[in-house]
Amino acid sequence: MLGAVIDLDKCLDLLGTLYLRIARSSYENLVSAAASNGREVPKNKDVPNSKDRLIRELDCAVIENIHLIQKNNGTTPFDSVRGVFVEGEELYDGAGFHEKNHIQLCIRNPNASKGFLFQDRRLTGLSIKGTDKSIVATSCMSATNSGNWI
Repeated sequence: MLGAVIDLDKCLDLLGTLYLRIARSSYENLVSAAASNGREVPKNKDVPNSKDRLIRELDCAVIENIHLIQKNNGTTPFDSVRGVFVEGEELYDGAGFHEKNHIQLCIRNPNASKGFLFQDRRLTGLSIKGTDKSIVATSCMSATNSGNWI
């Protein structure tokens, strides 16, 4: 599989202010619960030879806690989670852009995946095969393109 069509309607989008507030509230809940139970709150950790905290145990616990709170409250769960990660060295002095900035998407509900992009060397064109009959898209590729997709 080379790509997917994903429905982000029920997404915990950590690029949005509302969802960042939910994450902060989840963190505060996590801290309170840990204190009540005599436990430590997980921490994000550094890895050797990097200034970035790439082992994100705290962030993971905060997100999982959001899902637990939703479940306990009987609210509709998020199907996916999207977050931005600013990592690596600055591109230039004083830059807000870094070498390894990226966005990650986690699909929690497989039904949010509506179609998939596959490569097939026998055919030319770009096809998306849907998980239901409503998702079908095709687009021709130029003759100079070395890849064939289905």
